[in-house]
Amino acid sequence: MNDPVTGYSSRLQKQELEIQRLSAEIESLRNPENLKSTPQLEELREENARLKYRLNVLKRSLQEDTPPRSGSMEDTPPSSGSMVDISQRLREVFAEAIQTSFPELENPPLAVAPNQQARFGDYQCNSAMAMAQMLKAKGTKTNPREIAEKIVQNLPDNLLIQNTEIAGPGFINIHLKKTFVSKLLSNLLMNGVKPPPLASRKRVVVDFSSPNIAKEMHVGHLRSTIIGESTCRLFQFLGYHVLRLNHVGDWGTQFGMLIAHLQDKFPNYLTVSPPISDLQAFYKESKQRFDSEEDFKKRAYQCVVRLQSKEPDFLKAWSLICDVSRKEFQKVYDCLDIEVTERGESFYQDMMADRVKEFEDKGLVQPDEGRKLVFAPGQSVPLTIVKSDGGYTYDTSDLAALHHRIFEEKADIIIYIVDSGQGTHFQTVFAAARMIGWYDPQVTRVEHAGFGVVLGEDRKKFKTRSGDTVRLRDLLEEGLRRSMDKLLEKGRDKVLTPEELTRAQKAVAFGCIKYADLSHNRVNDYVFSFDKMLDDRGNTAAYLLYAFTRIRSIARLAGVDEAVLRAAAATTPVLLDHDKEWKLGRCVLRFPEILDKMRDDLLLHSLCDYLYELATTFTEFYDSCYCVEKDRHTGEVLQVNMSRMLLCEATAAIMAKCFHILGINPVDRM
Repeated sequence: MNDPVTGYSSRLQKQELEIQRLSAEIESLRNPENLKSTPQLEELREENARLKYRLNVLKRSLQEDTPPRSGSMEDTPPSSGSMVDISQRLREVFAEAIQTSFPELENPPLAVAPNQQARFGDYQCNSAMAMAQMLKAKGTKTNPREIAEKIVQNLPDNLLIQNTEIAGPGFINIHLKKTFVSKLLSNLLMNGVKPPPLASRKRVVVDFSSPNIAKEMHVGHLRSTIIGESTCRLFQFLGYHVLRLNHVGDWGTQFGMLIAHLQDKFPNYLTVSPPISDLQAFYKESKQRFDSEEDFKKRAYQCVVRLQSKEPDFLKAWSLICDVSRKEFQKVYDCLDIEVTERGESFYQDMMADRVKEFEDKGLVQPDEGRKLVFAPGQSVPLTIVKSDGGYTYDTSDLAALHHRIFEEKADIIIYIVDSGQGTHFQTVFAAARMIGWYDPQVTRVEHAGFGVVLGEDRKKFKTRSGDTVRLRDLLEEGLRRSMDKLLEKGRDKVLTPEELTRAQKAVAFGCIKYADLSHNRVNDYVFSFDKMLDDRGNTAAYLLYAFTRIRSIARLAGVDEAVLRAAAATTPVLLDHDKEWKLGRCVLRFPEILDKMRDDLLLHSLCDYLYELATTFTEFYDSCYCVEKDRHTGEVLQVNMSRMLLCEATAAIMAKCFHILGINPVDRM
């Protein structure tokens, strides 16, 4: 069998030689009128461009199908068995057809998306209408339908498309080959849920959670913590190297009053660890003294100076206070299954003077009544990098942190999961960093993924009845209580062991809190309601967790274990003859498309929408297609449709991976 890559390479070399010959001939002509390209040369250039494109597609396809060599670098994720992004493959096919059909168009639009209505096909290409406008601007008036016909005529041979049809003014409806979809499902079942391969394993830094030392985590920290964790899981699953950073507020003037109060209340703190059980109350006591006692206030300022001078006794006091906070934070992180590396403001203190000097040396600092300001292009508010008293600010700290992440961590992607209220601040910091030349946005992606606030059911900021900010630990404990009430109401204590009941309680409580947040577009505010999030109907974690356990139970009740399913995946094709089988199979394989979208826009609610669509599509399938036939009287299993059992398993595998990315822990029995 001829190697297609070798064939294309040979043709490509011949074309290159012919182009070189013709180019040399043109250059040799002295008459300027004869220096124009000949029609033969232009034809060869077009053919050459098409061959190069086809060659690259073939090489990439062969690379994905070839197992990695032993001893390959750890940073290159294996491509064997990876899922295929069908939408991306279709774009490649249509890009070639469009280039062949209309080589005169530069960067023609490429619009390929899943079809919303099954009767119109599986996918749709809507490029013809926009291309007609481009051609019209070039002086060529062409009907979009004629453009669509030409694109279809020039579609290259491929394994994806069964047939196409042109509808309306120029929509190209695409029907996929069932054999292609069936093979992709078998690949998924045999190799597991693996993302499409990366060209290179980039480094990603995600800055999230970021509570303040000496203050308890409250509902305001909920969104950053949940969205940040899920963002990290997304990039890790895609194969990136991810560094999770917790930029805690562990430095500043507030530590002066805390240390002064610690010295008064626990004078032997250097030798005996102070029993501070309620740091929030400790903070309030010190703040009250700071506001009412002038002598205490002066001493607090002196403590700040001595801390910044790094005197050992004051560093010890600061460290004790930080440790108490860390233990409280960790209780929340343990509940929510959060992994994050603390790297607070104090980490960057020694770097700030160098960053200020760098801006000064480049003439980018403007003095203003003792302050040092940096005006970034296109930004209305300057950064204050040095205060009038010589101290540094959040602006200085964030610039130092960004510089460290770019130059020391060598990050290719830096994402800040911080509320939208900080949007102007971050845009100014990023603009200043670009101005001084720290990064090129075409090379390094630096992005603020902002989010809205959590509202109460009165649509005002979520508060306690007394008007205080809701403590995060109280919220999580309330979730556990309500979750157990719901499980007992359904009589689950009658069928689950105490251990299973506790696992189900935690899965529902924490899963529902996370999902309620992640299922909303992060840029919007959302209303926090335990009643809605614990409802097992509609797009909620409770519904999805129940749906997942139901799917997992099908094989168990049929007596089909994992070993049998693995063996069947290698020998039994997944049949897609029933329209509900076909709909579910296609839905399962859209997972890579959703991942690709989220990587670009960082909007995690797309995954929640997809997960809900997958669960409801499965219900349609299960209601219409029997998987296990039982005797109505004895309950004995008479027949198992193994193809459909495999479709159940593929659905469950994708759902499990979705849950993992969302930080939700499903259970086998609920």
